[in-house]
Amino acid sequence: MTLRAFGMNCTLTRGPAPSSTQKLLDQVLEAIAAQGAETEQARVVDLDVKPGVSADEGGGDQWPELRRRVLEAQILVLATPIWLGQPSSVAKRVLERMDAFLGEIDDQGRYPTFGRVAVAAVVGNEDGAHHVTAELYQALADVGFTVAAGAAPYWVGEAMGSTDYKDLDDTPKKVADSIRTAASNAVHLARMLQKHPYPAPLA
Repeated sequence: MTLRAFGMNCTLTRGPAPSSTQKLLDQVLEAIAAQGAETEQARVVDLDVKPGVSADEGGGDQWPELRRRVLEAQILVLATPIWLGQPSSVAKRVLERMDAFLGEIDDQGRYPTFGRVAVAAVVGNEDGAHHVTAELYQALADVGFTVAAGAAPYWVGEAMGSTDYKDLDDTPKKVADSIRTAASNAVHLARMLQKHPYPAPLA
């Protein structure tokens, strides 16, 4: 069965400008592709994703297209920079829009996101990667995604420093190792869930 991964870049930087978040997302998706999955991605800030908690806020809202791509994939990679120790406002908007999934739980307790695996990827020039990862994974689990074993791939430079992840000539070994681990475990778990979907809890 085909396995698809969809990456969402939640940088504040509009394309095609370079982005450290983009670099990390590209690396995670490349590692997932090396495991045999098809990959695609979107830079959310370049799209008109309206504020709200419904599946479609109207008025040219581009969330419905992103939502379709999320649900067509078996793996979601949500990549965000750290700002003020928090996920970006773009990442928070994505999570808010996913709240609509909770209104789509069927009468047997199945979420539309059941069977899909989430991977967080975090980058920044300040501390807070674990806090940001915790926020992302808690929210993604709440709306029905499954998290594979292992830490989220992340990189943080010196606080208030001038070097960005995109400026590094080489990927630090620990970051590269975490990327490979996250990709391998996410693909393994997604394949398991394809073969053995969650049962209907209220059946």
